[in-house]
Amino acid sequence: MSDPKKILVIATSYGVETDELIKPKEYLEENGHRVTVATPENESIQTLVMDHDSGALVPSDALLSETQADEFDLLIVPGGTINADALRQEDHAQRLVKAFATAGKPIAAICHAPWLIVEADLVVGKTLTSFPSLRTDVNNAGGAWVDKPVVVDETNGFALITSRTPEDMEQFTAAISGQLN
Repeated sequence: MSDPKKILVIATSYGVETDELIKPKEYLEENGHRVTVATPENESIQTLVMDHDSGALVPSDALLSETQADEFDLLIVPGGTINADALRQEDHAQRLVKAFATAGKPIAAICHAPWLIVEADLVVGKTLTSFPSLRTDVNNAGGAWVDKPVVVDETNGFALITSRTPEDMEQFTAAISGQLN
């Protein structure tokens, strides 16, 4: 195992896809890493299953606006259509992903979460994947969208780890783990 790392997960307090938050968090914690979950209001997260059914309630550990990229080694942005659409409109979320990229720190985004990466203007020249409905957004923002379980692109000075859906979780968590070694 690598030395324990500090991981930041950012999300809104409603609409995160359950497995896209819980599975990476549990995997990383089981492997000795410290995971902090931050939300705009520092409220617990009501996750959803397939954007419809209530999932687990996940506590928030921090206020999003008080988190700083220099305190963490890697950023994870879980999806869920409602979460991703709201999060990409959060100014601090945009500033935070830009700070991670500028510092050369890895960013992992799954499903609809690459909307935030698009909004932060960080996909130019990058190859990435996502839920298929984001293809046009990614391509229009200067990225190259591909249909693969996971993509790790290290161009432009930072690693961007992207994945399509919870079905790709094993590959997604493995790619995240690979960035922590």
